[in-house]
Amino acid sequence: MRNPDPWQPGEPEPEPPPTTRRGAVIGFIMIVILMGAGLLLTHILGGMARVQDCALSGRSNCATNP
Repeated sequence: MRNPDPWQPGEPEPEPPPTTRRGAVIGFIMIVILMGAGLLLTHILGGMARVQDCALSGRSNCATNP
């Protein structure tokens, strides 16, 4: 119960819980995973584009072309 007398000390407020960085760490890990997936996707699509360009130019042995 709250003390109605303004001159008396109030009830002590509870201490806030300690701060954690769990959310920041999880966010950082998600960003790293998304960046890695983006780089992998870029590498795969680039290779597919090179093979497609080779095939469309009329070459026959496009699988070994880097």
